[in-house]
Amino acid sequence: MPIISAPHAFNERQLYVDLEPIFGHSLYLKCEGFNFAGSIKLKAAVEMVEAAEKDGLLTPDSVLVESSSGNLGVALSMIAASKGYRFLCVTDSRCNLSTRLLMEALGGEVHVIADLDANGGFLGARINYVRALCSSDDRYVWLSQYTNPGNWRAHYRTTAQEIARQFPQLDVLFVGAGTTGTLMGCARYFRKWHRPVRIVAVDTVGSVAFGGEPGRRLIPGLGMSMRPPLLDESYVDEVIQVEEADTIRACHRLAGHGFLFGGSTGTVVSGAMEWLAQHETPGLTAVAIAPDLGERYLDTVYQTTWIKDVYGDQILDSEAVAAGPREAEPMPRRPARRRNP
Repeated sequence: MPIISAPHAFNERQLYVDLEPIFGHSLYLKCEGFNFAGSIKLKAAVEMVEAAEKDGLLTPDSVLVESSSGNLGVALSMIAASKGYRFLCVTDSRCNLSTRLLMEALGGEVHVIADLDANGGFLGARINYVRALCSSDDRYVWLSQYTNPGNWRAHYRTTAQEIARQFPQLDVLFVGAGTTGTLMGCARYFRKWHRPVRIVAVDTVGSVAFGGEPGRRLIPGLGMSMRPPLLDESYVDEVIQVEEADTIRACHRLAGHGFLFGGSTGTVVSGAMEWLAQHETPGLTAVAIAPDLGERYLDTVYQTTWIKDVYGDQILDSEAVAAGPREAEPMPRRPARRRNP
């Protein structure tokens, strides 16, 4: 029985869900939401905070500050509370209410940005706000998840190696793309592995991370309104973009079988199932990473009124949800973009 004294000392790392009975294609979903922060962002948060402490950047008077759409903010709120730091999260209106309340319950302060940047997103405005704070008071310490190498190193050291131990014959790995910390850490690790692993990045339509056209994005977690500074596309074999409507259908299909996952997971699963349907290969070993669970999305992804107001009345038709990403009607999907390793 584990006994801990700090909340970030616990993280369940070896739980997978077999999705074949639900979607008809063999895919193992690595569940990263079973820790006190509730998401995969705990790993990057611990890595970045501990590196800042080691480098002498943090003092008892320091105020941690970060731009986050939610999960990293919760992880940093928890770690700051445990270690005695103050924490300020700069977010925007897409951040789920429950996530903001979680940060505040943990003692974090939340500033919500309303101004859009040049690409129609909030990220540029959030970052400008953080920079202004840091310029105004040297007590603010910005970890900068978008540029901090600790973001991808955390997953090189943990997430990728956890998957490698469990699936020594891994063929393809599906990773959602936000800051691309998880993607880059895993891709770098498997590039050096004993067998080739195809790395498929899953992004959301409207994100410009891989050069797509900017568009409306309402579900936080994946996608960027600028090119991620950590991204090195030479490590990525393919990119699949998923419509938010398909994200919601995948989430509801999983929930219909008792698995309540977050919006990022719905996006990754939808993209992975599209890819697997197009690459029917007997004996293929495929893994996808589920960044968080679904409780923080109850007022959006799982709220029927919100869904219909935003996406229309037909999105949750039982036939569309059951059909999966390839057969469901709604919006046209952009084709996958392929790269050779």
